[in-house]
Amino acid sequence: MTRGWTEHSGRALELAMENVDTDQIIPARFMSTPRSEGYAKYLFHDLRRDADGALLSTFPLNDHADATILITQRNFGTGSSREAAVYALADAGFRVIIAPSFGDIFAGNAVNNGVLPATVNEADIDALTASMAGQNADLIVSLETLTISCNSVRVPFALSDTWSLKLKNGWDDIDLTLQHTPEIQRFKEARREERPWAWPDVAR
Repeated sequence: MTRGWTEHSGRALELAMENVDTDQIIPARFMSTPRSEGYAKYLFHDLRRDADGALLSTFPLNDHADATILITQRNFGTGSSREAAVYALADAGFRVIIAPSFGDIFAGNAVNNGVLPATVNEADIDALTASMAGQNADLIVSLETLTISCNSVRVPFALSDTWSLKLKNGWDDIDLTLQHTPEIQRFKEARREERPWAWPDVAR
């Protein structure tokens, strides 16, 4: 279970790239690293370094390590289903990713790890980035009002009720299922009564 939240205020960083896939977010060669060691140092590893491994001054993340909100472009998190891509973002401190669209599996993994994939249309993203005055601005993200605010600009984002519930409570899919434990137990008991022949002959 992650820590739930209803409002996040933090520094925003713009990554003006489309079709960023999970291998760009974290290259596959780093996925054998134990999660306990943290994945932050592998985030965008090959994008943010030159051929010799030196950090590129032109890559936004290298100059704004304190950012907790990432604003990017369409199709973020496409490609493989690796949850490590979300681990890398979360371990680096990101709590909100804003984009016009996401890879479906990436978005689900994000929510399960307490990271909001906020779907915002391109015109509203342009309004947000224009209000940021470069890369130096804080944004306020509210799960209650489903809005993102920066200075005088306030834009809506799309989020399902289930994902909102999970983020507010810090739940993943297992936590969400456990909320229905009484109903599951009643169903199990009823099935035993209706079809006793389908159950192994062992002590309950």
